[in-house]
Amino acid sequence: MGGKIAVLTVVDGASAEVAKDVAMHAAAMRPKYVSKEDVPTEEVEHEKSILKEQAMAEGKPAEIAEKMVIGRVNKYFKEICLLEQPFVKDGDVSVATYVKNNGGTVSKMIRFEVGEGIEKREENFAEEVMKQQQATK
Repeated sequence: MGGKIAVLTVVDGASAEVAKDVAMHAAAMRPKYVSKEDVPTEEVEHEKSILKEQAMAEGKPAEIAEKMVIGRVNKYFKEICLLEQPFVKDGDVSVATYVKNNGGTVSKMIRFEVGEGIEKREENFAEEVMKQQQATK
């Protein structure tokens, strides 16, 4: 990936190769959290409210809408949680299952991407030229 992404994974009880595989997975799949438990309650509730509104807008009855929300929230967890994601090297198992099958557990994951969190400065070129002209007078 051109050296633009770095991932640190702490895998207890498994080999360095397993930890490397998990780190490579995290680099490719961009999970935000390690597990469901790490997702803030506010984020989950916000997602549930959006999904419920969508289901109700489709004209579904309330009890069916609730079941749809549960299914869609679980899908959301598979997108943002490392342990819930299908493992890149073997899509038949989740990352949690892969690590468990190799005798380990994932306790932490940190992912860095070059440029992440940097705000791009926007300037007006004409104003900049005017400021330089005024400064030279």
